[in-house]
Amino acid sequence: MPATSKAQRRLMGLAEHHPDEVYAKNKGVLNMSKNQLHDFAATKEKGMMNHVSSLKSKGILKTKVKK
Repeated sequence: MPATSKAQRRLMGLAEHHPDEVYAKNKGVLNMSKNQLHDFAATKEKGMMNHVSSLKSKGILKTKVKK
């Protein structure tokens, strides 16, 4: 699965190579497998938005509602 923003891709790269430097609020990504982290981190940044929140505000990315 590709990353949806530059910030997400960079976080996954950091978690893959330097897990001890990940902020406490982002520690959940450390539960992902190495293959999943690599898939997100290997996404090309060209043409990506900087943050996912900017995608949500433009209506491009829809959030799933839990039932």
